[in-house]
Amino acid sequence: MSHTNYLKYFGISDEDSVKRCKEIFNTIFYGSEEEKFYHAVGDDMGYIEDTGNHDVRTEGMSYGMMMCVQMDRQNEFNRLWKWAKTYMFLTEGPNAGFFAWSCRTNGEKNAWGAAPDGEEFFVMSLIFAGNRWGNGEGIFNYHAEARSLLHIMYNKGYDGTAGRAMFDRETGYIRFIVDVDFTDPSYHVPHFYELYATVADKEDAELCKRSAAESREFWKKACHPVTGLNSEYSEYDGSPHAVDSKTYGGRHDWYFSDAYRTILNIALDSSWFGGSDWAREEAERFIGFFERPENSDDWNHIFEVDGRKLEQPALHPVAIIATNACTWAIAQNESSEKWVRRFLETPLRSGDRRYYDNCLYFFSYMILSGNYKIW
Repeated sequence: MSHTNYLKYFGISDEDSVKRCKEIFNTIFYGSEEEKFYHAVGDDMGYIEDTGNHDVRTEGMSYGMMMCVQMDRQNEFNRLWKWAKTYMFLTEGPNAGFFAWSCRTNGEKNAWGAAPDGEEFFVMSLIFAGNRWGNGEGIFNYHAEARSLLHIMYNKGYDGTAGRAMFDRETGYIRFIVDVDFTDPSYHVPHFYELYATVADKEDAELCKRSAAESREFWKKACHPVTGLNSEYSEYDGSPHAVDSKTYGGRHDWYFSDAYRTILNIALDSSWFGGSDWAREEAERFIGFFERPENSDDWNHIFEVDGRKLEQPALHPVAIIATNACTWAIAQNESSEKWVRRFLETPLRSGDRRYYDNCLYFFSYMILSGNYKIW
Protein backbone atom coordinates (compact mmCIF):
# COMPACT_ATOMS: atom_id res chain seq x y z
CA MET A 1 0.00 0.00 0.00
CA SER A 2 1.47 3.31 -1.08
CA HIS A 3 0.70 6.98 -0.55
CA THR A 4 3.14 8.48 -3.03
CA ASN A 5 3.35 12.20 -3.72
CA TYR A 6 3.48 11.97 -7.52
CA LEU A 7 3.58 15.77 -7.72
CA LYS A 8 7.15 15.97 -6.42
CA TYR A 9 8.23 15.59 -10.05
CA PHE A 10 6.48 18.92 -10.65
CA GLY A 11 8.19 20.65 -7.74
CA ILE A 12 5.36 20.32 -5.22
CA SER A 13 6.57 19.22 -1.79
CA ASP A 14 4.60 17.16 0.70
CA GLU A 15 4.03 20.29 2.77
CA ASP A 16 2.80 22.33 -0.19
CA SER A 17 0.49 19.53 -1.32
CA VAL A 18 -1.14 19.34 2.13
CA LYS A 19 -1.55 23.12 2.09
CA ARG A 20 -3.26 22.95 -1.29
CA CYS A 21 -5.58 20.17 -0.09
CA LYS A 22 -6.63 22.36 2.82
CA GLU A 23 -7.26 25.26 0.44
CA ILE A 24 -9.48 23.10 -1.77
CA PHE A 25 -11.39 21.75 1.23
CA ASN A 26 -11.94 25.21 2.66
CA THR A 27 -13.18 26.51 -0.68
CA ILE A 28 -15.69 23.66 -1.03
CA PHE A 29 -16.88 23.86 2.57
CA TYR A 30 -16.37 27.49 3.61
CA GLY A 31 -15.73 29.56 0.48
CA SER A 32 -17.95 32.33 -0.79
CA GLU A 33 -21.54 31.63 -1.83
CA GLU A 34 -20.29 31.33 -5.41
CA GLU A 35 -17.60 28.82 -4.41
CA LYS A 36 -18.82 26.52 -1.64
CA PHE A 37 -21.43 23.78 -1.84
CA TYR A 38 -21.40 22.59 1.77
CA HIS A 39 -24.08 24.12 3.99
CA ALA A 40 -24.26 23.74 7.77
CA VAL A 41 -27.74 23.15 9.18
CA GLY A 42 -28.44 23.99 12.82
CA ASP A 43 -26.04 22.82 15.49
CA ASP A 44 -25.24 19.34 14.25
CA MET A 45 -26.12 18.74 10.59
CA GLY A 46 -25.03 19.81 7.12
CA TYR A 47 -25.37 18.87 3.48
CA ILE A 48 -23.52 18.97 0.19
CA GLU A 49 -25.56 20.55 -2.62
CA ASP A 50 -25.40 19.41 -6.22
CA THR A 51 -25.29 22.98 -7.54
CA GLY A 52 -26.13 21.90 -11.07
CA ASN A 53 -29.38 20.22 -10.05
CA HIS A 54 -30.03 22.11 -6.80
CA ASP A 55 -30.62 19.00 -4.75
CA VAL A 56 -28.78 16.83 -2.24
CA ARG A 57 -27.54 13.47 -3.48
CA THR A 58 -26.04 10.47 -1.74
CA GLU A 59 -23.15 10.83 -4.20
CA GLY A 60 -22.31 14.29 -2.86
CA MET A 61 -23.00 13.48 0.79
CA SER A 62 -20.74 10.45 0.73
CA TYR A 63 -18.10 12.31 -1.26
CA GLY A 64 -18.18 15.05 1.37
CA MET A 65 -17.74 12.50 4.14
CA MET A 66 -14.72 11.03 2.36
CA MET A 67 -13.22 14.51 2.01
CA CYS A 68 -13.77 15.11 5.73
CA VAL A 69 -12.17 11.89 6.94
CA GLN A 70 -9.20 12.43 4.63
CA MET A 71 -8.76 15.99 5.98
CA ASP A 72 -9.40 15.06 9.65
CA ARG A 73 -12.61 17.08 9.94
CA GLN A 74 -14.79 15.00 12.24
CA ASN A 75 -17.31 17.73 13.05
CA GLU A 76 -18.27 18.22 9.41
CA PHE A 77 -18.22 14.45 8.84
CA ASN A 78 -20.69 13.87 11.67
CA ARG A 79 -22.93 16.68 10.44
CA LEU A 80 -23.14 15.16 6.97
CA TRP A 81 -23.74 11.66 8.28
CA LYS A 82 -26.52 12.82 10.63
CA TRP A 83 -28.24 14.73 7.80
CA ALA A 84 -28.06 11.63 5.59
CA LYS A 85 -29.43 9.35 8.31
CA THR A 86 -32.14 11.85 9.24
CA TYR A 87 -33.47 12.70 5.80
CA MET A 88 -32.14 10.20 3.24
CA PHE A 89 -32.32 6.84 5.06
CA LEU A 90 -35.22 4.66 3.90
CA THR A 91 -37.10 2.81 6.64
CA GLU A 92 -39.89 1.20 4.61
CA GLY A 93 -40.60 -0.24 1.19
CA PRO A 94 -38.42 -2.50 -0.97
CA ASN A 95 -35.40 -0.20 -0.58
CA ALA A 96 -35.53 -0.05 3.22
CA GLY A 97 -32.03 0.07 4.64
CA PHE A 98 -30.66 2.08 1.71
CA PHE A 99 -30.62 5.86 1.21
CA ALA A 100 -32.81 7.94 -1.10
CA TRP A 101 -30.46 9.08 -3.82
CA SER A 102 -31.94 12.60 -4.07
CA CYS A 103 -33.55 14.98 -1.59
CA ARG A 104 -34.46 18.62 -1.60
CA THR A 105 -32.22 20.88 0.43
CA ASN A 106 -34.93 21.00 3.11
CA GLY A 107 -34.69 17.22 3.49
CA GLU A 108 -37.82 16.21 1.57
CA LYS A 109 -37.21 13.13 -0.57
CA ASN A 110 -37.21 13.49 -4.35
CA ALA A 111 -36.89 9.74 -4.84
CA TRP A 112 -37.43 6.47 -2.99
CA GLY A 113 -34.71 4.54 -4.75
CA ALA A 114 -30.98 4.34 -4.12
CA ALA A 115 -27.88 4.98 -6.23
CA PRO A 116 -25.23 2.45 -5.15
CA ASP A 117 -22.23 4.73 -5.61
CA GLY A 118 -23.49 6.72 -2.62
CA GLU A 119 -23.69 3.63 -0.43
CA GLU A 120 -20.23 2.55 -1.57
CA PHE A 121 -18.67 5.82 -0.42
CA PHE A 122 -20.73 5.86 2.79
CA VAL A 123 -19.32 2.45 3.75
CA MET A 124 -15.71 3.34 2.92
CA SER A 125 -15.79 6.72 4.66
CA LEU A 126 -17.39 5.18 7.77
CA ILE A 127 -14.71 2.49 7.94
CA PHE A 128 -11.98 5.12 7.65
CA ALA A 129 -13.73 7.26 10.28
CA GLY A 130 -13.77 4.41 12.77
CA ASN A 131 -10.12 3.67 12.10
CA ARG A 132 -9.03 7.30 12.34
CA TRP A 133 -11.21 8.65 15.14
CA GLY A 134 -12.53 5.58 16.95
CA ASN A 135 -16.14 4.46 17.15
CA GLY A 136 -18.74 6.38 19.12
CA GLU A 137 -22.31 5.54 20.03
CA GLY A 138 -25.51 5.24 18.01
CA ILE A 139 -25.09 6.37 14.42
CA PHE A 140 -21.53 7.41 15.25
CA ASN A 141 -20.49 3.84 15.88
CA TYR A 142 -18.95 4.11 12.44
CA HIS A 143 -17.89 0.51 11.97
CA ALA A 144 -21.24 -0.87 13.11
CA GLU A 145 -23.02 1.42 10.65
CA ALA A 146 -20.68 0.43 7.82
CA ARG A 147 -21.02 -3.28 8.60
CA SER A 148 -24.84 -3.11 8.71
CA LEU A 149 -25.13 -1.17 5.45
CA LEU A 150 -22.65 -3.43 3.71
CA HIS A 151 -24.58 -6.53 4.78
CA ILE A 152 -27.77 -5.17 3.23
CA MET A 153 -25.95 -4.13 0.04
CA TYR A 154 -24.85 -7.73 -0.51
CA ASN A 155 -27.70 -9.76 0.95
CA LYS A 156 -31.01 -7.94 0.49
CA GLY A 157 -33.39 -10.23 -1.39
CA TYR A 158 -30.95 -13.14 -1.38
CA ASP A 159 -31.67 -13.75 2.30
CA GLY A 160 -35.45 -13.70 1.89
CA THR A 161 -35.95 -10.05 2.78
CA ALA A 162 -37.93 -7.75 0.49
CA GLY A 163 -36.16 -5.92 -2.30
CA ARG A 164 -32.90 -6.56 -4.16
CA ALA A 165 -29.23 -6.33 -3.29
CA MET A 166 -26.91 -3.73 -4.80
CA PHE A 167 -24.39 -6.42 -5.72
CA ASP A 168 -25.32 -9.09 -8.22
CA ARG A 169 -24.52 -12.42 -6.58
CA GLU A 170 -23.83 -14.23 -9.87
CA THR A 171 -21.19 -11.81 -11.19
CA GLY A 172 -20.09 -10.03 -8.01
CA TYR A 173 -20.71 -6.71 -9.80
CA ILE A 174 -22.33 -3.60 -8.37
CA ARG A 175 -25.62 -2.83 -10.14
CA PHE A 176 -26.43 0.58 -11.59
CA ILE A 177 -29.54 0.55 -9.42
CA VAL A 178 -31.11 -2.41 -7.65
CA ASP A 179 -33.96 -2.71 -10.15
CA VAL A 180 -31.75 -3.50 -13.16
CA ASP A 181 -29.19 -6.03 -14.29
CA PHE A 182 -26.55 -3.78 -15.81
CA THR A 183 -23.83 -1.71 -14.23
CA ASP A 184 -21.92 1.56 -14.29
CA PRO A 185 -18.15 1.07 -14.78
CA SER A 186 -17.40 4.08 -12.58
CA TYR A 187 -19.22 2.39 -9.68
CA HIS A 188 -16.58 -0.36 -9.62
CA VAL A 189 -14.20 0.40 -6.74
CA PRO A 190 -12.21 -2.78 -5.99
CA HIS A 191 -9.81 -0.80 -3.79
CA PHE A 192 -12.78 -0.09 -1.51
CA TYR A 193 -14.03 -3.67 -1.58
CA GLU A 194 -10.62 -4.94 -0.41
CA LEU A 195 -10.92 -2.70 2.64
CA TYR A 196 -14.60 -3.49 3.25
CA ALA A 197 -13.49 -7.02 4.02
CA THR A 198 -11.54 -5.81 7.06
CA VAL A 199 -14.75 -4.75 8.84
CA ALA A 200 -17.47 -6.87 7.21
CA ASP A 201 -19.16 -9.86 8.78
CA LYS A 202 -17.18 -13.01 7.98
CA GLU A 203 -19.59 -14.27 5.32
CA ASP A 204 -19.73 -10.83 3.69
CA ALA A 205 -15.95 -10.41 3.71
CA GLU A 206 -15.60 -13.23 1.17
CA LEU A 207 -18.16 -11.54 -1.07
CA CYS A 208 -16.20 -8.28 -0.82
CA LYS A 209 -12.97 -9.98 -1.83
CA ARG A 210 -14.70 -11.63 -4.77
CA SER A 211 -16.13 -8.28 -5.92
CA ALA A 212 -12.66 -6.75 -5.79
CA ALA A 213 -11.23 -9.43 -8.06
CA GLU A 214 -14.22 -9.43 -10.42
CA SER A 215 -14.28 -5.63 -10.74
CA ARG A 216 -10.63 -5.49 -11.73
CA GLU A 217 -11.42 -8.02 -14.45
CA PHE A 218 -14.54 -6.10 -15.44
CA TRP A 219 -12.52 -2.95 -16.13
CA LYS A 220 -10.68 -4.93 -18.81
CA LYS A 221 -14.02 -5.61 -20.52
CA ALA A 222 -15.47 -2.11 -20.10
CA CYS A 223 -12.47 -0.05 -21.28
CA HIS A 224 -12.17 0.04 -25.07
CA PRO A 225 -9.07 -1.86 -26.26
CA VAL A 226 -7.98 0.99 -28.57
CA THR A 227 -9.20 4.25 -27.00
CA GLY A 228 -9.29 3.21 -23.33
CA LEU A 229 -12.66 4.96 -23.00
CA ASN A 230 -15.66 3.42 -21.24
CA SER A 231 -19.38 4.09 -21.35
CA GLU A 232 -21.39 5.53 -18.49
CA TYR A 233 -23.57 2.43 -18.20
CA SER A 234 -22.63 -1.01 -19.45
CA GLU A 235 -23.80 -4.58 -19.69
CA TYR A 236 -22.10 -7.16 -17.53
CA ASP A 237 -19.99 -8.15 -20.53
CA GLY A 238 -18.57 -4.61 -20.60
CA SER A 239 -20.36 -3.47 -23.75
CA PRO A 240 -22.13 -0.08 -23.62
CA HIS A 241 -25.69 -0.24 -22.32
CA ALA A 242 -28.03 1.54 -24.72
CA VAL A 243 -31.22 2.79 -23.09
CA ASP A 244 -34.27 4.50 -24.47
CA SER A 245 -33.58 8.22 -24.79
CA LYS A 246 -36.36 8.96 -22.29
CA THR A 247 -34.92 6.64 -19.64
CA TYR A 248 -32.42 7.83 -17.01
CA GLY A 249 -32.16 11.26 -18.63
CA GLY A 250 -31.06 10.15 -22.10
CA ARG A 251 -28.05 8.37 -23.56
CA HIS A 252 -25.45 6.77 -21.33
CA ASP A 253 -23.63 4.51 -23.80
CA TRP A 254 -20.89 7.09 -24.46
CA TYR A 255 -17.92 8.64 -22.71
CA PHE A 256 -19.61 11.34 -20.64
CA SER A 257 -19.85 12.57 -17.06
CA ASP A 258 -20.13 9.38 -14.97
CA ALA A 259 -17.46 7.71 -17.09
CA TYR A 260 -14.73 10.18 -16.09
CA ARG A 261 -14.52 8.51 -12.68
CA THR A 262 -13.34 5.17 -14.03
CA ILE A 263 -9.76 6.23 -14.80
CA LEU A 264 -9.69 7.99 -11.41
CA ASN A 265 -10.70 4.72 -9.74
CA ILE A 266 -8.06 2.78 -11.65
CA ALA A 267 -5.49 5.34 -10.51
CA LEU A 268 -6.54 5.10 -6.86
CA ASP A 269 -6.52 1.31 -6.99
CA SER A 270 -3.02 1.44 -8.47
CA SER A 271 -1.87 3.95 -5.85
CA TRP A 272 -3.20 1.93 -2.93
CA PHE A 273 -2.61 -1.65 -4.06
CA GLY A 274 -0.02 -1.43 -6.81
CA GLY A 275 -0.55 -1.00 -10.51
CA SER A 276 -0.95 -3.98 -12.79
CA ASP A 277 0.47 -4.32 -16.28
CA TRP A 278 -3.05 -3.93 -17.62
CA ALA A 279 -3.61 -0.69 -15.65
CA ARG A 280 -0.43 0.81 -17.08
CA GLU A 281 -1.43 -0.22 -20.58
CA GLU A 282 -4.93 1.19 -20.04
CA ALA A 283 -3.56 4.51 -18.78
CA GLU A 284 -1.28 4.78 -21.81
CA ARG A 285 -4.13 3.95 -24.22
CA PHE A 286 -6.47 6.35 -22.49
CA ILE A 287 -4.22 9.39 -22.29
CA GLY A 288 -2.81 8.59 -25.72
CA PHE A 289 -6.31 8.94 -27.13
CA PHE A 290 -6.59 12.47 -25.76
CA GLU A 291 -3.20 13.30 -27.24
CA ARG A 292 -4.11 12.27 -30.76
CA PRO A 293 -3.64 15.28 -33.11
CA GLU A 294 -7.38 15.66 -33.59
CA ASN A 295 -8.02 15.70 -29.82
CA SER A 296 -5.01 17.28 -28.11
CA ASP A 297 -6.34 20.86 -28.46
CA ASP A 298 -9.99 19.98 -29.06
CA TRP A 299 -10.87 17.55 -26.30
CA ASN A 300 -13.87 19.24 -24.66
CA HIS A 301 -16.47 17.01 -26.30
CA ILE A 302 -18.65 14.00 -25.76
CA PHE A 303 -17.05 10.91 -27.32
CA GLU A 304 -18.37 7.59 -28.43
CA VAL A 305 -16.47 4.80 -26.71
CA ASP A 306 -14.72 3.96 -29.98
CA GLY A 307 -13.35 7.51 -30.10
CA ARG A 308 -15.73 9.22 -32.49
CA LYS A 309 -15.98 12.88 -31.48
CA LEU A 310 -19.44 14.38 -31.21
CA GLU A 311 -20.28 18.05 -31.63
CA GLN A 312 -21.76 18.39 -28.15
CA PRO A 313 -19.37 19.87 -25.59
CA ALA A 314 -18.72 18.03 -22.35
CA LEU A 315 -20.71 19.22 -19.36
CA HIS A 316 -17.76 18.99 -16.95
CA PRO A 317 -14.49 20.02 -18.65
CA VAL A 318 -12.63 20.60 -15.38
CA ALA A 319 -13.47 17.03 -14.35
CA ILE A 320 -11.93 15.79 -17.61
CA ILE A 321 -8.71 17.68 -16.94
CA ALA A 322 -8.52 16.44 -13.34
CA THR A 323 -9.24 12.78 -14.05
CA ASN A 324 -6.99 12.67 -17.12
CA ALA A 325 -4.18 13.95 -14.92
CA CYS A 326 -4.67 10.91 -12.67
CA THR A 327 -3.03 8.74 -15.31
CA TRP A 328 0.29 10.07 -13.97
CA ALA A 329 -0.24 7.92 -10.87
CA ILE A 330 -0.32 4.84 -13.13
CA ALA A 331 1.99 5.51 -16.06
CA GLN A 332 4.36 8.46 -16.11
CA ASN A 333 4.80 9.46 -19.74
CA GLU A 334 4.95 12.65 -21.79
CA SER A 335 1.24 12.70 -22.55
CA SER A 336 0.27 12.22 -18.92
CA GLU A 337 2.75 14.89 -17.83
CA LYS A 338 1.06 17.39 -20.14
CA TRP A 339 -2.30 16.77 -18.46
CA VAL A 340 -0.86 17.10 -14.96
CA ARG A 341 0.61 20.47 -15.88
CA ARG A 342 -2.73 21.51 -17.35
CA PHE A 343 -4.46 20.36 -14.16
CA LEU A 344 -2.09 22.29 -11.91
CA GLU A 345 -2.80 25.43 -13.92
CA THR A 346 -6.58 24.94 -13.74
CA PRO A 347 -8.49 26.61 -10.89
CA LEU A 348 -11.52 25.13 -9.20
CA ARG A 349 -14.65 25.62 -11.27
CA SER A 350 -17.12 28.36 -10.46
CA GLY A 351 -20.79 28.64 -11.37
CA ASP A 352 -23.73 26.27 -11.15
CA ARG A 353 -21.87 23.22 -12.44
CA ARG A 354 -18.99 23.49 -9.95
CA TYR A 355 -20.14 20.66 -7.65
CA TYR A 356 -19.22 17.61 -9.75
CA ASP A 357 -16.11 19.11 -11.32
CA ASN A 358 -14.70 20.24 -8.00
CA CYS A 359 -15.40 16.94 -6.25
CA LEU A 360 -13.39 15.09 -8.91
CA TYR A 361 -10.79 17.88 -8.83
CA PHE A 362 -10.26 17.34 -5.10
CA PHE A 363 -10.11 13.55 -5.34
CA SER A 364 -7.67 13.78 -8.24
CA TYR A 365 -5.42 16.20 -6.38
CA MET A 366 -5.45 13.96 -3.31
CA ILE A 367 -4.46 10.95 -5.41
CA LEU A 368 -1.64 12.76 -7.21
CA SER A 369 -0.29 14.32 -4.03
CA GLY A 370 -0.45 11.14 -1.94
CA ASN A 371 -3.07 12.60 0.40
CA TYR A 372 -5.88 10.18 -0.46
CA LYS A 373 -4.97 7.68 2.22
CA ILE A 374 -6.01 4.36 3.66
CA TRP A 375 -7.00 4.98 7.26
